[in-house]
Amino acid sequence: MDSNMKKAYLTPNPIAPNQTVTIDPERCVGCNRCAEHCRVQTIMPSPQKGEPPIVIYPDECWFCGCCVEACPNSAISMRYPINQRLFFKRKSTGEVYRIGGPDAPPQTWFKPPVG
Repeated sequence: MDSNMKKAYLTPNPIAPNQTVTIDPERCVGCNRCAEHCRVQTIMPSPQKGEPPIVIYPDECWFCGCCVEACPNSAISMRYPINQRLFFKRKSTGEVYRIGGPDAPPQTWFKPPVG
């Protein structure tokens, strides 16, 4: 092996403004089920056995929630982007709904985005 060749290490990309997936190291047992179920390989197994997996590409998360459902210890939490957390509330009734959603009132002042 050439002396210039070094081992490759798995390091996470810097996290963008939205921290999508958070793994609680106190609850995680390092089973890597979340990494096995992740559809876009946002979560990768830790190279050290028993350590929590690494969120390597946080900006590529699809927010499908497969990792959250796969975790047997509820060690993963997901924070959805602000545009997926917005709801509207009618002052008169307290009804909460999303515009364009199935539970939206039939007559609204707003139209859902096109495209």
